Amino acid sequence: MSNRTGSVSRKTNETDISVEVNIDGEGKYAIDTGIGFLNHMLELFTKHGLFDLTVKCTGDLEVDAHHSVEDIAIAIGEAFKQAAGDKKGIHRYGHACIPMDEALLRCALDLSGRPYLVCKLGDLKREEVGGLPTEMVEHFWRSFSTHFPMNLHIDVIRGEDTHHIIEGIFKAVTKALRVALDNDPRRKDVPSTKGVL
Repeated sequence: MSNRTGSVSRKTNETDISVEVNIDGEGKYAIDTGIGFLNHMLELFTKHGLFDLTVKCTGDLEVDAHHSVEDIAIAIGEAFKQAAGDKKGIHRYGHACIPMDEALLRCALDLSGRPYLVCKLGDLKREEVGGLPTEMVEHFWRSFSTHFPMNLHIDVIRGEDTHHIIEGIFKAVTKALRVALDNDPRRKDVPSTKGVL
């Protein structure tokens, strides 16, 4: 379980991204996505998951935030996949239910190696928060869970404030991910009868 780190550089005609992650970190972050609210979400994702995360993105924000958000999620997912390695000794499953003032958010996930997203956001009242189009929230998690292949379920149980809902989602996912990636002291192998994840 030592040295669970990942480093990804991804350059396209639309974005130039570098990501570093340490699964067994202390919650340290250096985030610069060019999108204020996404910076905030990734900072709290890192802090509450006790991951160390560095993200630097230069993207074509003059066109739209879509390319940056999608490519950042891809790069972070690939870095986590690299860091998780063969997944020996992990719990594999994780879940969390997080309150954020009037909002209540739930996440359950399985680091199965098979990407599948169920994301029930309900009706978000705002189209954008701090430069992040709210339609990109589901897309972020779809890209992340495809490139760090997992079965990811996200549910908004209730909520009125769009900021609170999105923040609660990021917190719920990171808390569930922390549980799934943590070491199970009784387990020495991969948590699957297949022998691989």
